[in-house]
Amino acid sequence: MAVYIDVIVDISVSSLDRIFQYRVPEEMLDAVTVGCQVSVPFGNGNRRRQAFVVGVGNSPSYDETKIKDILEVTKAPAATGQLIALADWMHEWYGCTMAQALKTVLPIKKSVKEVKRVTYFLADREKAQQLLDKSRKNRREKARVRFLEAILREEHLTKETVTGVLQISSATMKAILQTGVIREETSQIYRDPVKQKLKGWQEVCLNEEQQQAVEGIWKNAAICREHWTEESGIHLLYGITGSGKTEVYMSLMEKTLSEGRQVIVLIPEISLTLQTVSRFYDRFGSQIAIMNSKLSAGERYDQYMRAKRGEASIMIGPRSALFTPFDRLGLIIIDEEHESAYKSETVPRYHAAEVAARRASMAGALVVMGSATPAVADYQKALDGRIGLHRLTHRARAGSRLPDVQVVDLREEFRMKNRGILSCSLQEAMEHCLKRGEQMMLFLNRRGYAGFVSCRSCGYVMKCSHCDVSMTVHHHHLLKCHYCGSEQPVPRVCPSCGSPYIAGFGVGTQKVEEFVQNTFPEARILRMDRDTTSGKDDMGRILQTFSEGGADILIGTQMIVKGHDFANVTLVGILAADLSMFAGDYQSSERTFQLLTQAAGRAGRGNRPGQVIIQTYQPEHYCIQTAAAQDYDSFYSQEIRFRQMLHYPPDRQMMVLLAEGESDQEAALAVKKLREIAAEADFDGVEFIGPSRASITRARDLYRYTLYMKHQDSKELIRLRDFLEGYLKWSQRFQNIYFTFDLREQ
Repeated sequence: MAVYIDVIVDISVSSLDRIFQYRVPEEMLDAVTVGCQVSVPFGNGNRRRQAFVVGVGNSPSYDETKIKDILEVTKAPAATGQLIALADWMHEWYGCTMAQALKTVLPIKKSVKEVKRVTYFLADREKAQQLLDKSRKNRREKARVRFLEAILREEHLTKETVTGVLQISSATMKAILQTGVIREETSQIYRDPVKQKLKGWQEVCLNEEQQQAVEGIWKNAAICREHWTEESGIHLLYGITGSGKTEVYMSLMEKTLSEGRQVIVLIPEISLTLQTVSRFYDRFGSQIAIMNSKLSAGERYDQYMRAKRGEASIMIGPRSALFTPFDRLGLIIIDEEHESAYKSETVPRYHAAEVAARRASMAGALVVMGSATPAVADYQKALDGRIGLHRLTHRARAGSRLPDVQVVDLREEFRMKNRGILSCSLQEAMEHCLKRGEQMMLFLNRRGYAGFVSCRSCGYVMKCSHCDVSMTVHHHHLLKCHYCGSEQPVPRVCPSCGSPYIAGFGVGTQKVEEFVQNTFPEARILRMDRDTTSGKDDMGRILQTFSEGGADILIGTQMIVKGHDFANVTLVGILAADLSMFAGDYQSSERTFQLLTQAAGRAGRGNRPGQVIIQTYQPEHYCIQTAAAQDYDSFYSQEIRFRQMLHYPPDRQMMVLLAEGESDQEAALAVKKLREIAAEADFDGVEFIGPSRASITRARDLYRYTLYMKHQDSKELIRLRDFLEGYLKWSQRFQNIYFTFDLREQ
């Protein structure tokens, strides 16, 4: 009986986003399963394409004579039924093609050769001794003697030892195996992605607040398995920095594992992987697998297969770890849940928290979101009772308290003729910190040497030739675009007027490092940003060196201020608090508050008091004031009023249409036409903003325009998106324009 499969072909074109059917040759029947990948002949030219199997059956849906045979079954991990269902939901909710959704839920796209280890074990000692005695009498069997002496002494030897150290040939080993005195076993060796570990977890007793949080969350576990709802299934763990959220996570993980269920731990930054794994590893050992983009293809494949085979019960990683093929998922933890890294910037533009909730509902699992600075939208849900809320209001470590925070007005520093990077207060505090033998962190959310290069004669600014953004100076002589990656040397004269007075303005982490080293020549300094962590193990090396006291000062971008716990850090300097405050985004104040609060939370986590100095030109701004006071509730009350007044999320749901094209005029016309079409249709209550040029008006040689749409119900915005996509498919008017719809509920 013929077997037919339904497939989604890997083509990201909406007109081909449907099921196609193929026949499976008899010799491939055993290899085909739902979720696997196959190669198929596609179209009139029978071009070879990859496809995902979403159904297997015996009945053709088309004329049997027109159904083609598949070419091969690809050797790649198959998606589980639950992940296929999740991809289908993402396809509908985020408006991507089914192929794009399936590729997203399959973080491992192809198989990688597994590492095998061959070991020889002693099977019959008496017989082996007799064979050795006999071989010693024959001068031609010296290799056999070496091996038998070693196996009798050690009882087992790896193939590497046999061939490398003992220098035994394969022919000799084959002959010895035939005697029956030894046996050969082959096992798989998993590539270890964590070669460095910081000081790990130490057993602690939960305090009263932590215990209440664990009990309050866990009492919903049984309810979720029977009838999952957001109210019982999703919980916000709101705890100040250093309040011991990780201990709550581990207690919940232990309870989940004791019931034979599995755990996914999401972290926003690769820089947190080393410290998070180190904390969990001593407690959970080999049950842990990790996933991140710094791993090699072989390491990623091994970690994925360990989870798929049930050899690991905990997966730790960024948002892609959400698609771990666990079939008994019981708990999803989203650490630092407020982080923008949880939102995908590529299609499908999903948010990890939304997808986690959907996957948890399928599995009857708990979702725990933890943060010292929760996203405004999530905190509103918690206050309204739509999700659980659990508070940790005190630092967990005995003797530890929140640091003293000082706000320095840089305008006053300028009036005092201080033109340096460091305010007088910060420089004095650094001197005292170094004298005490303590460590400090300096945070500046801009890498490079200088922010931009400008001519002092005519004001010309060096911009990227492919993007409408200024280029950043690196290593004194190189200009880089942080959007498309293009590079060029810093010009000696102004390209516009020929003036030699062209120089860098602004400050980046490289310039801070140089300035601090000149100011404190005896200090040991480390810098951590994207430029110094490009290598696979660079990040772990920097963190481990700093953790072990190998440096006095750690300078870096936001990757140094999120989730790290260094007991000897007593001073944190925030050099330019205003960088993210005026980003032209309704969330800029929220992001600034979160960054400042998280940065301040790195100080004083041990027994010694901490100090934080915030340098700013806007000391009176409410996000600066509330961050200095470590007062999230005051920040929230002011921020939510601003959102409600201007109808921004979470007061309204919002969808952004981005149009990109090689022609500026055509891109602008396309967005204008779509707004007219949407306004004429039956979508009551939708507010429109724009169209207007995007904040980055040109990127990678494409002109960009945006249209914002707001409504109280996200489903109405999805209906509007589907309507507009239908119009574009029908009209074929703007085939040279690439459109992206991004639903934002945060």
